[in-house]
Amino acid sequence: MNTVESAQNIPSFLEFFKDQINMAEVKYPLDHFKTFNEFFVRELKPGARPIACMDQDDVAVSAADCRLMAFQSVDDSTRFWIKGRKFSIKGLLGNDVQSDAFLDGSLVIFRLAPQDYHRFHSPVSGVIEKFVNVSGSLYTVNPIAVNSKYCNVFTENKRTIVIISTAEFGKVAFVAIGATMVGSITFVRQEGDHVKKGDELGYFSFGGSTVISVFEKDSIKIDEDLLANSARSLETLVTVGMQLGVSFPKMENCVIEP
Repeated sequence: MNTVESAQNIPSFLEFFKDQINMAEVKYPLDHFKTFNEFFVRELKPGARPIACMDQDDVAVSAADCRLMAFQSVDDSTRFWIKGRKFSIKGLLGNDVQSDAFLDGSLVIFRLAPQDYHRFHSPVSGVIEKFVNVSGSLYTVNPIAVNSKYCNVFTENKRTIVIISTAEFGKVAFVAIGATMVGSITFVRQEGDHVKKGDELGYFSFGGSTVISVFEKDSIKIDEDLLANSARSLETLVTVGMQLGVSFPKMENCVIEP
């Protein structure tokens, strides 16, 4: 998908997903993309994804255009959604991340499909403390695999963990997970960088994949509609910047100014 010849696949891809890709949002015209992967990791026009409560760092936002599952506790996530054997936060984050504070924290799963905008953004404002790369497989991350009892795609797949230190939510673990046809996870930020919620962190090359955000226990109150859908094993379709939840003890919604 990095060859010049691969650009020939762009029109048929657009036709296949014609009701799900809005080219009016895309930063560059179609003839700008010289390979399929250039198109796949396309940028959007400034303002295409409004960020909820931009001036309030105690409001967390969606990290991606995706199908979202959110759970107030890890225990809820394994009861309602993640059925793979032996899923644990320690398994997800690996041995190089001090995971005690995250052990029964809140879990948000952002699943990207091939037709989605494939850049991912910071759900919170803070400082990037470190990156940790974990090698692994590239199993599919679709719901059938996530609900399979035979393996755990989140703890067995290749992934990169970013620890973001925040004033409002404590530490947040942001996990970018590779999947079938997604060997490439590219970050555009470095350790020590200050990020504002909604800032781009990186992108996935061709395929669909998943980001998981893990919040420390009792640091976030996730929006009730997201929790209610997830408790029914229903994914919620969201875009970058939509409100995800608020830090304790603040528990009120905000309105995006027009």
